[in-house]
Amino acid sequence: MKEYVCVADDVRLGKGVKLSKFVNLYGCSIGDNTKIGAFVEIQKNASVGKRCKISSHSFICEGVTIEDNCFIGHGVKFINDNYPRAVNSEGELEEEKDWAPRFVKTRVGKGASIGSNATILGGIHIGAGALIGAGSVVTKNVPAGEIWFGNPARRIRRAGESRRR
Repeated sequence: MKEYVCVADDVRLGKGVKLSKFVNLYGCSIGDNTKIGAFVEIQKNASVGKRCKISSHSFICEGVTIEDNCFIGHGVKFINDNYPRAVNSEGELEEEKDWAPRFVKTRVGKGASIGSNATILGGIHIGAGALIGAGSVVTKNVPAGEIWFGNPARRIRRAGESRRR
């Protein structure tokens, strides 16, 4: 592996994967011909499909599945705990056993695109071919082929639909 790239032994890398410097990958799988930008972290039990582009400074946490042909813009953040806590009921720092009941999975459908600096809350499904605008905060499932934007993100129109009303 290249200098300044941290790839754990349990990572499954497909053929032709391109890794920029300063990536941190552990316990995840990356499909063939995917490109991972600088300063990206992909955690255990996350998967990225084939022919995806994960732009710099993005965070893909445990439980996120990104299907084939997806674009993830710069600084996109995924969340897998919608009610995070620092300490448990005994006042001690949380461990995985404390957090596990709140853990939720997220799926990004084939060919979807997520704009820079978007935040995707846990438990969300973004449908195939959907487009999420830059800076959006996605709090609801996004149907396939729809364009969503804003905070919270809301439906703008279907892809290919005229902008005029």
